[in-house]
Amino acid sequence: MNYGAIKKFDVADGEGVRVSLFVSGCRNACKGCFQPETWNFHFGEQFTQDTEKEILDALSPEYIAGFSLLGGEPFEEENQEVLAPFLEKIKQTYPSKNIWCWTGYIYDKDLQPAQRKYTKFTDRMLNCIDVLVDGPFIEEQRNLMLEFRGSENQRILRLKEIRKA
Repeated sequence: MNYGAIKKFDVADGEGVRVSLFVSGCRNACKGCFQPETWNFHFGEQFTQDTEKEILDALSPEYIAGFSLLGGEPFEEENQEVLAPFLEKIKQTYPSKNIWCWTGYIYDKDLQPAQRKYTKFTDRMLNCIDVLVDGPFIEEQRNLMLEFRGSENQRILRLKEIRKA
């Protein structure tokens, strides 16, 4: 898996100060995407053990509220295989920090068993994610007033609450 960027002091992608990872690879190719270069699975640098350590170290300060995972598309099959164990490692190392994730896929249509983006790694990822922002960016529904979302169709799902229900 490749990634395009790591932000170690991000206040735009989730609540509080966060460490953010922008993975490469996306088949959604949303019109008006703010990072079309990340559609290419080979964009950026290779995600390695050193990358993991860099992110885990960046998460250590007390003022860091959590980790944000963006893209590209984290739920592309190739990315899930790498991200599932990494998200588990974050949760084990920092159980009090939350994980936010953005996906152009729809939680209850694409990421459930027997759906188009469900793999043997999907549940592992979803079990680590506290907040999922789902849905493709739709340029015609773009709204700059929305918090943590780019278009009105996108939802902010608090997965812990959904799993309890």
